[in-house]
Amino acid sequence: MTRKWWTLMAVSVATFMLLLDITVVNTALPSIAKDLHATFNDLQWVIDAYTLALAAIVLTAGSLADRLGRRAVFNAGLVIFALASLAAGLAPDATTLNISRAIEGVGGAAMFAVSLALVAQEFPAGRERGTAMGIYGATIGISVAIGPLLGGAITDALGWRWVFFINVPVGIAALAVSYLKVRESRNPNATRIDWLGLVTLSGGLFLLVLALLRGNDAGWGSAQIVAELAAAAALLAAFIGIERRVAEPMLPLGLFRRRAFTGVQLAAVGVSASLFALFLYLTLYLQDYLHYSALQAGLRYLPITLASFVAAPVAGALLGRVQARVLMAIGLAGTGAGLVLMSGLDSASSWTALLPGFIVAGLAVGILNPAIADVALSVVPKERSGMAAGVNDTFRQVGVAVGTAAWGAVFLARGSNRVATLLAGTPGATGGRPRQLVEALTGGHLAAATRAIPHGARGLAIAATHQGFLNGLNAILVIGGAVAFLGAALALWLVREHEIDRDKPVAVAPEGGELVEYLAA
Repeated sequence: MTRKWWTLMAVSVATFMLLLDITVVNTALPSIAKDLHATFNDLQWVIDAYTLALAAIVLTAGSLADRLGRRAVFNAGLVIFALASLAAGLAPDATTLNISRAIEGVGGAAMFAVSLALVAQEFPAGRERGTAMGIYGATIGISVAIGPLLGGAITDALGWRWVFFINVPVGIAALAVSYLKVRESRNPNATRIDWLGLVTLSGGLFLLVLALLRGNDAGWGSAQIVAELAAAAALLAAFIGIERRVAEPMLPLGLFRRRAFTGVQLAAVGVSASLFALFLYLTLYLQDYLHYSALQAGLRYLPITLASFVAAPVAGALLGRVQARVLMAIGLAGTGAGLVLMSGLDSASSWTALLPGFIVAGLAVGILNPAIADVALSVVPKERSGMAAGVNDTFRQVGVAVGTAAWGAVFLARGSNRVATLLAGTPGATGGRPRQLVEALTGGHLAAATRAIPHGARGLAIAATHQGFLNGLNAILVIGGAVAFLGAALALWLVREHEIDRDKPVAVAPEGGELVEYLAA
């Protein structure tokens, strides 16, 4: 087998591992909560620690790879990711797990930043590159499709720790292939690394998510939360100021002068902050409320992934025949409609109440992703396609991270208020008890949390907590749908066909970058 095919194999295996690690974690979260006695916020950080690190570092990693060598950075990312996965699997507590997840994000960013660049340097534009990109895309699709199911199977058969342990031998194999078979390359015109941009962006995003996660506990008007939100705003404003003035920014703000470029980023945020960020809460519903096992929950996600597979080839065939803004608007509006269809759950609902929404949202995402991928690369000059792909992936990850935190804040607030109303006049309605009950249900230990309640009132407290959980979940599904509808309107308004050039090959320019066309977070 020639070097180019070895390169494609190493990149595809690494990408499969990375995306599988994102999707398998969802169905493992309830088991993690029970084993590590993790709080509701801890579970949110399992998702957000990874996505925040990835979003903040991926553009800088691309610049670093151009200077130090793309293979070297790719291999370093593999090592970091594998070691962090081992640490996550051995984690004795939630804090260690989430620190390991953040380090995984750093390794993931290093690989994401150069994966397609490594493929592009071996496959010249034309038929062979198209074949290579097709194989790469199929790898992404397979990892996303089997992720929840495989995560459930591993969790049920071996335990949640093996969701992370499995990355170690896969990472070692990919590292061996990369070291022996992948050619090193650099960009002789590599830009300087924008360290100030990295620090302000990552710091601002971290403080924003931290405030969203802790707001219900500390109080939204407390000095702590106000200070964190103010500091986040200041750092993000500083990031914009730095990017305007630095000679070689990690995020060239000039790209946003193109309305279509801005529109495709908002579309990526719209689907990521709505559907993908809500998978955590849907998983908690399936496993902690309906009491399905991890494998059973994974099986129930199949309709959404299968529907997306059916729709994606159709959408790909329509590109160039139907305006991109129309496809994106249909995809986002369909995502919103699917989320609204999932809402309205009550105590008598079974998982099949989610099925119409799963199918509609899956079809919509299948339509949306090819359009986003097409516009993200085709709306900028060819020499900046790598940067554009990295920017789009950054916006996707930011959408997941911020969305996960924001929905958690709304979920707890609405759920706690409902519990307090139903338990008015009883000890369960006092202080922070309603929130603690909802969090106990999400962690799978509601029975233990209600043990101290007098027997006569215990059944009422459990019933009220279940009602609170549903109230919070229904609220965030509807609001998430509204976010997707807003994204549809913005895409329809901003994206214009005359700014899109589809004659350019969909590939990564020599300076590196990444396009991750994943279907779920």
